[in-house]
Amino acid sequence: MPAKDTEQLENELSAADDVKKFLTDNAENLREFTFAEYLKRIMAEKNFKQRDVIDGSYVGSGYGPHIFSGRNIPSREKVLMIALAMKLSPDEANYLLYYAGHENLYARNPWDAIIRFALEKQKTVEETNELLRDSNMKLLPIRD
Repeated sequence: MPAKDTEQLENELSAADDVKKFLTDNAENLREFTFAEYLKRIMAEKNFKQRDVIDGSYVGSGYGPHIFSGRNIPSREKVLMIALAMKLSPDEANYLLYYAGHENLYARNPWDAIIRFALEKQKTVEETNELLRDSNMKLLPIRD
């Protein structure tokens, strides 16, 4: 059975008379992942290698493996740097933020709006920092 999107699940939950039945009927669609599990799942879907994501996101070769192993949950900025490196859509980036326990991108927040724009336009981390710099905003924390 194909996966249900969030709106479908919300509609079914609103119409449900029994929450236990809803949970049972939708167990496959309610699976929770750790951040590392979800990141690896996206990487597999998009055919990315861990080294490419670490290099493209600038999270650091010492810290990056800790993220992928699940030993560390990265900051919101680092999650967004990973999303930029993987050319994720804003919606995909929001899922990544969710699994890391961070807030979604919010278009009314100017910094978030620039990040969302960069994701839409598939900008690199460096190009995104240029956009942030041009707007006198906090830069993404690039490490070598």
